[in-house]
Amino acid sequence: MIGNFATLSDLNESAAIEQTPADDLNIVLKRLKDLLLPARGASGDSEELPSLADWFEVAFDNSEIRLSVSPPNRSSWNAQIKWERIIRICFKAGDLYTPDEIYIFTDERPESFLIPIEASGGSSLWDELMRRGLFDAELAIQAAMSTNKLYCCPKE
Repeated sequence: MIGNFATLSDLNESAAIEQTPADDLNIVLKRLKDLLLPARGASGDSEELPSLADWFEVAFDNSEIRLSVSPPNRSSWNAQIKWERIIRICFKAGDLYTPDEIYIFTDERPESFLIPIEASGGSSLWDELMRRGLFDAELAIQAAMSTNKLYCCPKE
């Protein structure tokens, strides 16, 4: 006998009957709260997660773009992209939960460099890419008004 229940099966059935839609809602809300609120440290205090701009830096001059990336709990890396090696630029419009992204393709490697607009210097780089004619300004306006779409220059 388990409490007032004859078997474990009776206990499970009773627990299932007693759970209400409000209980289900509370479980969902708790999980959402855990996902959306800042992480808690061992002491219970809120620990601010570093913003993208804190660990992804973009700089450029007349000869190159420089990336300095130090993601939390991951290995740091740096890269230089010579302006004359760029063959294609793509812009992925994000949404409320994901940042806009720039993809820079060069003739030096098959994969692109992904640069979030929210990176430190990311917006300035985006402006410079248009100023240099590497991305069409009218297409950039169209991209800025959309969500979750990819735009590239040249198209192919």
